[in-house]
Amino acid sequence: MTLLLGRQARLRWLHLIIGGALLMPYFLVGTVIVSMYNRDGNAFNSLPLQLTAFAYALPMAAVTGLFPLARPLSVAAVRALCGVPAERLADGPARTRQARVRTAGWFTLHLALGAVISGMTLALTPFAVAVMTLPFLSSVRNSAVVDLPRALTRPWLLALAPFAGLAMLVALAGCAAAAGALLARRAPVLLGPTPDDRLAAAERRAADLAVRNRLARELHDSVGHALSAVTLQAGAARRVLDSDPEFVREALTAIEETTRRTVGELDSVLGLLRQGDEGDDGLTGPALDALDGLLARCGVPVSYVTRGDPGTAPAAVSREAYRIVQEGLSNALRHGGRAAPVELRIAVCDKELAITLDNPLSGRDPLSGRAPVVRPGGGRGLRGIAERAVLLGGSAEAGPHDDDRWRLTARLPLHIPAQEKQ
Repeated sequence: MTLLLGRQARLRWLHLIIGGALLMPYFLVGTVIVSMYNRDGNAFNSLPLQLTAFAYALPMAAVTGLFPLARPLSVAAVRALCGVPAERLADGPARTRQARVRTAGWFTLHLALGAVISGMTLALTPFAVAVMTLPFLSSVRNSAVVDLPRALTRPWLLALAPFAGLAMLVALAGCAAAAGALLARRAPVLLGPTPDDRLAAAERRAADLAVRNRLARELHDSVGHALSAVTLQAGAARRVLDSDPEFVREALTAIEETTRRTVGELDSVLGLLRQGDEGDDGLTGPALDALDGLLARCGVPVSYVTRGDPGTAPAAVSREAYRIVQEGLSNALRHGGRAAPVELRIAVCDKELAITLDNPLSGRDPLSGRAPVVRPGGGRGLRGIAERAVLLGGSAEAGPHDDDRWRLTARLPLHIPAQEKQ
């Protein structure tokens, strides 16, 4: 009985009734067409004429199903009433020819089956109830609606009438359940994603993943650099807390400035989520014109040499160059110690901006003689640098140089294709 009258069966029955109701306008137009060449017959009193009007109605319904918005409306009804998993159905209007044809096929099938089940429900239900009451109500037996043959008025046949009426209702429920199950099976085929829909969905997922990766790089480079500097300053201050109070004060001041600046950068990075209209590509953040402040507060001595004018670089290149330098300084802090000298060279020519950053491969803090304080984790910075360079059409390399040095080089083109700016 669950298959015939369970909750899912009742919802599918309702879905079919809705289909029958949607077919009524087309059916009425079909009756008008039928009456034009058959003026002596009333389509509502003649089964052949009703079937002819029904045949006229289906092509008109199919044409309606070709409209793009027919698919999201049909999908919403199927998800709510047919019990089809949402991931097996397509989202959005049908844009391609294949999707529109499939939707038209579904719309026609839904309305055709819905009209049949609706007609059976409207006609068979009251008739079955009347048959069930034959043994008990003489007025029903004598009614012109039932019009029983004389042979069926025998008492033993009337005693079977309730069972016959119940069998009719069970048969009706079975037909509705079968039609509903057929629609549920065909829905993923006719309303499911087409190859073009899957391609569009894959492109959307790739775009979302690119945004998430871009945000992760921004957070890693801005917040990660600040945490590295703060950790190193705090560790160095703790070691000389009793012997060098002046250095401790300087370290605490540097920590305060670094955290205050990072809060502003964090707000800018989170602005990426809103994709505002700031800048030519929706990105915000520090660029090469803020590099002097970064070098002054990075916690490591830096020898900075430029060739050409970094201020002529496009905004997107300038921002990515700043982040690359920032991550390179973070690596120098983690692996070279806060007093290890770093050499930074930025060269700008007609076609590209080149960044070279050299630092000791390892070292010890001269104030304590211990190995440098290293922030736990990491391992993503060099990959993030390479991703930034590749997205701009450039390249980046990092590795040991001259046995005791670590060199980071990045080359960024100054002329960026429009699709890479996005």
